[in-house]
Amino acid sequence: MKAALLGLLQSGKSTILSAVSGKALPAPGSVAIEEAIVPVPDERLDWLFECYKPKKEVHATIDCLDVPGFNFADEHGRAAARRLTKQIRTVDMLVLVVRAFENPAVPPYRNSVDPGRDLAELRTELLLADLELVATRIERLEKQIRKPTKTQTQDKAELALQKKLQEAIESEKPISSAIETEAEREMIKSFGFLTQKPMAVAVNVGEDELGKKPDLGESIDSSVPVVSICAKLGYELAQLDAESRAEFIADLGITESLTGKFVRSCYSAMGLISFLTASSDEVHAWTIEQGTIAHDAAGKVHTDIKRGFIRAETFSYDDLRDLGSEKALKAAGKIRLEGKEYVVQDGDVIYFRFNV
Repeated sequence: MKAALLGLLQSGKSTILSAVSGKALPAPGSVAIEEAIVPVPDERLDWLFECYKPKKEVHATIDCLDVPGFNFADEHGRAAARRLTKQIRTVDMLVLVVRAFENPAVPPYRNSVDPGRDLAELRTELLLADLELVATRIERLEKQIRKPTKTQTQDKAELALQKKLQEAIESEKPISSAIETEAEREMIKSFGFLTQKPMAVAVNVGEDELGKKPDLGESIDSSVPVVSICAKLGYELAQLDAESRAEFIADLGITESLTGKFVRSCYSAMGLISFLTASSDEVHAWTIEQGTIAHDAAGKVHTDIKRGFIRAETFSYDDLRDLGSEKALKAAGKIRLEGKEYVVQDGDVIYFRFNV
């Protein structure tokens, strides 16, 4: 999965990415898109590692892009934003970062801290970026359908769809709200519309605001995951050794790390879960979409396993944790043999039986 962090100037995107990935902060004034791999924290994987003592532990990861802060206050800033948005149309989801912290040393965007206003401006600009792409496509299709070509019927169908998308954007609704069928989704897949992508919101708050619900007004739909994080605190904690970090977290009463909150919001927006594989060689977390069947999950591990799939020997991580061993699971009848159509659940531990 690839996620792009988008935000206005001084929103704290780079600090967040540095805190969750361990990558150094970019140089001040950098105009390049930075990339970092974020390991997905999973205490289940850590417990399995202690249980099986394997040679290797493999966490799931999120590939994150830190896009330079947008400035829509002048035409130069808008032109720069347009260039950047063209480079992120291939990502899987967007994380909109808005500032809610006060710091006199860091001048706020438009001279005031207003996360609801900033979020509304970001979403409007994403709509406008998509509208420009849609309008260009409509103009081209209207010319194409006048010619008797082999694709004329298909072009007419796409034109009707693009006009529907245009109506949605002009009504200030995302493109995702206008897509009704898988065929429509496939028809516009190559365009990478920004407002069609899953979205999460990260509100960058001050340390004293952690745990409080951010006020974003009516600038976000209730279905979009919203998480409050303190980038400054997360970054400072990330610089400490593990023992010191644990002590500070305990003193501060923090129950979930910045990385955990960030990853949880991404997984929620994308509708993702993890299943696990465990052996003396390796314990591994595999990311799949909710509703994935065992046959397709097998393909995540290896295409040969999917091709030769026989059964999925499955048990729950929670049951294993409660009973302590696979031997105890078998005695309790907690290990199941599932077929191709079994819908994999979050936290399933699976051994795939296959024959190639």
